[in-house]
Amino acid sequence: MVGIGGGVFIVPLLTLVYDLTSQQAVGTSLTAIIFTSLASTVAYWRQRRIDYKVGLILMITTVPGSSLGAYLTTIVSSQLLGIIFGFFLTLISLQMMFKAKSTKLESPPSGMTKNKPTAWHRKIVDSRGTIFEYEANIPLGFALSFLGGLSSGFLGIGGGAVLVPIMHYLVNIPMHICVATSMFIMIFTSISGVATHLSLGNINPDYAFPLILGVIFGAQLGAYLARRTSGENLKKIFAAVLLLVGVRMILKFLNLLP
Repeated sequence: MVGIGGGVFIVPLLTLVYDLTSQQAVGTSLTAIIFTSLASTVAYWRQRRIDYKVGLILMITTVPGSSLGAYLTTIVSSQLLGIIFGFFLTLISLQMMFKAKSTKLESPPSGMTKNKPTAWHRKIVDSRGTIFEYEANIPLGFALSFLGGLSSGFLGIGGGAVLVPIMHYLVNIPMHICVATSMFIMIFTSISGVATHLSLGNINPDYAFPLILGVIFGAQLGAYLARRTSGENLKKIFAAVLLLVGVRMILKFLNLLP
């Protein structure tokens, strides 16, 4: 629904409820996210809301970032990884809350400069005829999307929690296109991260397979609901979910909650 892959739910679920180590939770979550992104991409392909060209360009840096992030889990303790995850989600949620601005569905994000030399004019017409026209700041997005890949492999979240804010606020892509394109990018990013986690033994198949079945159906429902939700409300939902989960993770790994 919000283009983040579902890892912000799956990783806390596996660590807080099922007591997997943070490394196992990250690797297992990322395995499920491959199928989340595939199922979501099919749904958004039908809606014609994916900017494939921008997605493929950003993918060039998210893929190596994901592999590096997965490797970094081998040198960070399980407790520290959990605390980092919690603070990461909290900061992202606060950033989105403070920067949230009303944006009409057919309009580009505010602050866009149409005559900017480095901007790439894009026009997407979805299956209902809604027009999304914007100027994408590709050089900035290309550089920063590496962080999305890094967070994907390191935190097991798919990378959307970083990619969506980057694409919306810095690359100047409308929220609905961000969500759809983020899921498309996540296919390649997650596969890259999972390959590394598999070699490190961080994937628990007993949890991965049931998660995969659930996320396939959940992704279809999320894409359906996203189409019927305004861009402004998508931002609010995104921020609120990340804040709640982030605070819970911090308290858990600081041993302040069971």
